[in-house]
Amino acid sequence: MDPAGHDEGRRPLVEGLVEGPISVSAAFEGSEEIAKARDLARLFLTDVQAVHGLPVSSRAMGMVQLVVSELVTNARKYAPGLCLLTLAIEKGAVQVSVWDSGTAVPAVLAPDPSRIGQHGLEIVMAVCQSFAVHREPVGKRITAAVALADDPGADASATSRYDQAPLWTGLPSNSAEG
Repeated sequence: MDPAGHDEGRRPLVEGLVEGPISVSAAFEGSEEIAKARDLARLFLTDVQAVHGLPVSSRAMGMVQLVVSELVTNARKYAPGLCLLTLAIEKGAVQVSVWDSGTAVPAVLAPDPSRIGQHGLEIVMAVCQSFAVHREPVGKRITAAVALADDPGADASATSRYDQAPLWTGLPSNSAEG
């Protein structure tokens, strides 16, 4: 893991002030680093709350770690080489972005409780405000947003993307990712 914005523990993990961008990025190469990606997400959100004073609910803390785990796992499983994780705060949400060198757009399979495995993207879409796949000049970038704070008046089903189609930028799926 190579986190940008970290200086030997002497400064906060995140860069910027509340008025400016708050983000962190790290490159991951091996599947053993998936736990490090989750740890980076936890540390990032801890700093967002402690250093920048932004509210981070327990739900957001858990959901961001889950989304990071699923997206980094897919990148490590289906694409050669490094993957890049970027976490950024935008409009009251954490934007979780994972770039990898793979060209195959992930397949989001229909819910099927009898299927063993390949539920990762299904879960990500259920817990996120938004989900998008963008082709890059090299590879692709998957971005999902998780609200920082819970909305006690919101109906959980109203904010779920579970039954909605993802925003695709690129060609139709030709992969079994998920």
